[in-house]
Amino acid sequence: MTSQFEYDIISNAEDEQRLGKILQQCFNSPPDSIKTYLQRVGRENFRSIRHSNQIIGGLVILPQGQWFGAECVPMGGIQAVGIAPEYRGSGAALELMQQTVKELYAQGIAISTLYPATQRLYRQAGYEQGGSLCTWEMPTQSIMMRDRTLPMQAVALDCHKFYNLHQQQAKSTNGYLQSHQSIWQEIVELSTYAYLIGDRPEGYLLFKQQEVNNSSCLVIRDLVLLTAGAVQRFWTFISDHRSQVEKVRWRASPNNFLTLVLPEQTAKLANLEHWMVRIVDVMKALEKRGYPQELITELHLEVRDDLIVENNDKFILKVAQGRGEVVRGGKGELKLDVRGLSPLYTGLFTPQQLQLVGWLEATETALSIATQIFVSSSPWMSDFF
Repeated sequence: MTSQFEYDIISNAEDEQRLGKILQQCFNSPPDSIKTYLQRVGRENFRSIRHSNQIIGGLVILPQGQWFGAECVPMGGIQAVGIAPEYRGSGAALELMQQTVKELYAQGIAISTLYPATQRLYRQAGYEQGGSLCTWEMPTQSIMMRDRTLPMQAVALDCHKFYNLHQQQAKSTNGYLQSHQSIWQEIVELSTYAYLIGDRPEGYLLFKQQEVNNSSCLVIRDLVLLTAGAVQRFWTFISDHRSQVEKVRWRASPNNFLTLVLPEQTAKLANLEHWMVRIVDVMKALEKRGYPQELITELHLEVRDDLIVENNDKFILKVAQGRGEVVRGGKGELKLDVRGLSPLYTGLFTPQQLQLVGWLEATETALSIATQIFVSSSPWMSDFF
C-alpha cells in the first residue's frame, strides 16, 4: 500500500525555515535558539516528513558512536522529533521513524539511540530501553575531603585536552558517546568554568554555579576522572566550595561508585530516565561491540524484526579474543524480538530478567551463554541530546 507521507532530506533554506517553525512550536523554543540549533547541527542531518508536498514534521540524525564492551559502535542519534500539531495522530511520526531506521540501515549504521518523550511511538519502530541518564545531588558540607595532592589548573573552555581525556573514560564506560560536535558545543556553552586535574591531566570538570530550587548549586556539565587520585582531588575541590555553595549536581551511573570514598550516604538521585536503543543492523551491531577477552563461545539467536527484513533471521554469534563474528543460521536457541535485543545488547538487563517479563525464550544453556557474553556494568551516559 502506498504511504500518504513522503520522507525526504532538507534541501534548501525554505524547507529549513518551515521545519524550524514546526520544531519551535513543538518544543516551545525561542526563535533565536531554533535558528542557532539549525546552524549548529547542519542542514545535512535534518530529515522531513511531507504530506501533499508540504513539510509537516521532521527530525535530526546525529552521526555518532556509542561505546559497548570497550568498542565504539557506529550509532545514529535521533534528536528533535517533531510533528505539526494538526497532523498528530495521523501516523506521520511513526512513518518518519520507520523511514529513518531504514535509511540508517542502508547507510550501514549498526544502532540508533534516542531520548523518548513517549515510549509507545519509538517501541513501534523497534526501540527499547538501553541505558540510564542519572542526575545526582548532595550537600557540599557532607563531602569532607581534604586531599590536595594533585593540582587543579583553571583552563579555557575550548581546551583541546578535554576530548582525549573523555575518550579514555568513554572506552571503559558502557553507553558513553563518541559525541557529535554539536553536543560538545552545547556542553561548553552551558559551562562557566573548566579545570584540569593533575600536571599530567588525570581528569577534568566543566561546571557552572546557579540557583537550583532556591539553593546555590555547583552544576557539573562534564566530568572525567581517570585515577584514584583524580577522584580524591575532585571531591576535595567540590568540598572547598562549601562556604559559598550549598549543593553539587552531577551525572553518573545509577550505581554511583564515585561516592564510595565519601564518609556518609548523603548523595541522592535527583532524576533518573532511560534512553532507548534500536538495533538497526543485527549482524553489524553484534560484530562491532566488544566482549570479555577470555571468553570463547557461541550463541544461537533467532531475531524477529517486522521492519528490517534482513534482521528477521537466525544468527550464530561466535565470540573469541574480545571480538564477535556473526553468521546466518544456527539452532535459534535464544528467541527474541528486535526490541528485546536492545537491553540485552547494552547490558541494561540480564537474559533472565528479560525472560521473566516474556521478552525472550531460551534454553538454559543459551541463557547461561548470553549472560557470559553480555555481562557488563550498567550502561549510562552523561550526555543528553
